[in-house]
Amino acid sequence: MLTETEIAAFVTDGFVRVDQVFSGEIAEAGREILWRATGYDPDDRSTWVEPVVRLGDFPQEPFRVAVNARALHEAFDQLIGPEQWVPRNSLGGWPIRFPSLTPSGDDGWHVDASFGDDPNDYMTWRLNLRTRGRALLMLFLFSDVDFDDAPTRIRVGSHLRLPPVLAPHGERGLRMREMLDVYAATDDLPQALATGQAGDVYLCHPFLVHAAQPNLTGRPKFMAQPPLVLREPCVLDRPDGRYTPLERAIRLGLEGSAR
Repeated sequence: MLTETEIAAFVTDGFVRVDQVFSGEIAEAGREILWRATGYDPDDRSTWVEPVVRLGDFPQEPFRVAVNARALHEAFDQLIGPEQWVPRNSLGGWPIRFPSLTPSGDDGWHVDASFGDDPNDYMTWRLNLRTRGRALLMLFLFSDVDFDDAPTRIRVGSHLRLPPVLAPHGERGLRMREMLDVYAATDDLPQALATGQAGDVYLCHPFLVHAAQPNLTGRPKFMAQPPLVLREPCVLDRPDGRYTPLERAIRLGLEGSAR
């Protein structure tokens, strides 16, 4: 169970790390599957020809076990609310980063979109104030990630900057390409790095501004970044005032802009 301090940090900072959600053995079994999918030889660096290999969704047992760990489901209930999120049986979105001096071209600051209908043009996808379709961005570490291993960069508290920008646009929200100036306006915020051990999982607010970075000298980094899907959009005007931490963070962003 997340502590009250951890829940408060999720609301104010935009993320929380849940340690050792799954075992090292599960992580190793998952890496074996992923190595085969890359076509690279883990013992021959000459085969690591691209800085990033992107893989899709994997339903095999190591990934099903990882995403269905009891500690993780309890954290979902605490942050999103029981029965407010859609269970997963796979992990997908694998930007596997190999040490390379070749620019990857995918390390800009951004927020992941929540909904859209053109799979060929992600920049037309949208997010809105009630974060339709997305409860969390999750970072599943399937390898140890230290400072040299291209940890995801996080702008702490950046999720509080988005609600006042999104509010005027209602349910329609904004396209990804319309958000670029918003990301740039968060460059004054402190930065955190998503480091940790294989088996750790970062649970991030869907409005959290984050970015990849090149893996210049480190180990190959195996990390999944799937969404947790929200059953129904957030409710920001509950008569009883019983808001989830996800909703509290959105309201805190709106309140801060009104001061």
